[in-house]
Amino acid sequence: MVAARRSVLAGLALLAAMMAAPLARAQDMQAGPVTGLPVPRYVSLKTDRVNLREGPSKEHRTRWVYQRAGLPVEIVAEFETWRRVRDADGAEGWVLHSLLSGRRTALVAPWSKAKGETFPLLREAGEGSAVVARLESGVIANVASCAGNWCRVSIGGTEGYLRQDRLWGVYPNEKVD
Repeated sequence: MVAARRSVLAGLALLAAMMAAPLARAQDMQAGPVTGLPVPRYVSLKTDRVNLREGPSKEHRTRWVYQRAGLPVEIVAEFETWRRVRDADGAEGWVLHSLLSGRRTALVAPWSKAKGETFPLLREAGEGSAVVARLESGVIANVASCAGNWCRVSIGGTEGYLRQDRLWGVYPNEKVD
């Protein structure tokens, strides 16, 4: 009986912590020591070749080479001309600031592992709206705006709305103009 009660209490504590995480994220944002911009924040890669380094200098070993301009990354720290970034897979390292862009992009459901799963891009923000395209996991979308639950995005020449919780590159309930 005591073990069951402890298990229930632990589960409730975990649930409360998970529900508070988006609120904590907003409170955790601070001004970066170099730019004065919020940290953490999302940006995108400016070019098709970006080295992710172990430390904030060209002398540090390259851990990974990104080869996808527009890929969203999250800046988690700043040091001089270097930014520590995290990608959708959780990999972290340092990137020269001139290789990053303030242009907002997002990945469509990179966590989805179901083969053939697609996500509807809708004409209007709302579940009953007409589908203008079906997007696969990992597609890069240009983010025009987000209003808390829906984001207006474009992929190629196609524009529409996607639920915000299906994007990696915007925070939960974040407003983007």
